[in-house]
Amino acid sequence: MKNKYITLLTFIIIMMLTGISDSLRGIFIPIFQNTFQLNATQASLIITISYIGNFLILLFGGYFIDKYNHKTVIMGILCIWMGALVIFITTNNYYCLLFGMFFCMGASTLLSTSVNIVAPVLFMNTPGFIVNVLGFTQGIGTSGSQNIIGNYVQDISSWKIINCGLLITGILAFIVLIFISLPEKKNKQKEKVDYKTIIQNNTFIYFVFIFGFYFIAEHGILNWLVTYANKQLGYSMRQSSMYLSIFFGGITLGRLILSPLVDKLGVFKSVSISAGLGGILYTVGVVLGKNFIILLSLSGICVSTIYPTLVFMIRKFYPFEIIATATGVILSISTLFDVTFNLFFGIMIDVFGFHRSFFILPLSMIAFCLSYFLFRKNIPSK
Repeated sequence: MKNKYITLLTFIIIMMLTGISDSLRGIFIPIFQNTFQLNATQASLIITISYIGNFLILLFGGYFIDKYNHKTVIMGILCIWMGALVIFITTNNYYCLLFGMFFCMGASTLLSTSVNIVAPVLFMNTPGFIVNVLGFTQGIGTSGSQNIIGNYVQDISSWKIINCGLLITGILAFIVLIFISLPEKKNKQKEKVDYKTIIQNNTFIYFVFIFGFYFIAEHGILNWLVTYANKQLGYSMRQSSMYLSIFFGGITLGRLILSPLVDKLGVFKSVSISAGLGGILYTVGVVLGKNFIILLSLSGICVSTIYPTLVFMIRKFYPFEIIATATGVILSISTLFDVTFNLFFGIMIDVFGFHRSFFILPLSMIAFCLSYFLFRKNIPSK
């Protein structure tokens, strides 16, 4: 029992680290632009490279989680993530930054995915609750860093100092992992995973579109809201970071407050309610412009439980023996939506301007809602 809660505490620390790590790109994009003299297209490439790495690492990483010892794989992923931090700390070059970004986000996402797969096995009586509690702690890292770092960031030296702090904490988490045990399947699969079986599942295409459009909607805010509010709407960096912090603070608070409702209402109904309410606030907040951007920020609490609940939902449609592989394949293919969006978003900003280009985000939120409701209509609940 004691080991279980030490493991949970370690997972909480890892999730907070991934939350902080994932939020830094959006906060530091203006700093990267000033330091390396980047236009919007070049700045967008930083994010695009992150999602390409995310795609490839998730595509193959889930297979290793299913096939090999959970503890060994998680420690290996943690090492990859820390290696990217070392690159950030020791170099001051745009291309080195891109190289580090390739590994950093993919390792971070695979870490949080691995934790969300293993943790429910430790707490089988309340699995929906536990994944949202972990999502809550990840949100603390995201919203806390946006608020604190966003207020005090000055130049590229701040980037290096923050990554030093993350690296030191990551090393401590790695040391703790050495001395604890994680739940393992009794018989790890020996045969090669049939990816064709995963893809031919009738839920696969729905999950890809659901996650894909949601990724654009949430990650677009994470990566671009500060720059949009600062350069387009005329807010200061402090104010811009505040609006982003409110959005992810809402996600953080919502996962703490609303997570018990996920088990009570069921995963399907809870996502339906969150998608409906959150989609309305999100879309209205962007469409009505500067004076209503607070509505966009407040939509965070409504959409808070969507992502961890969707990840948990995947296990209802795939055998436990391949759940990590299936989750990795679905999330990696969905990441191509992020890759495509960020590949062209910077170009669109340079050509059409920030205001018009930013409307892709509410359109993506609407597409997410429509995809999920089609899924609910056509796929029987389990």
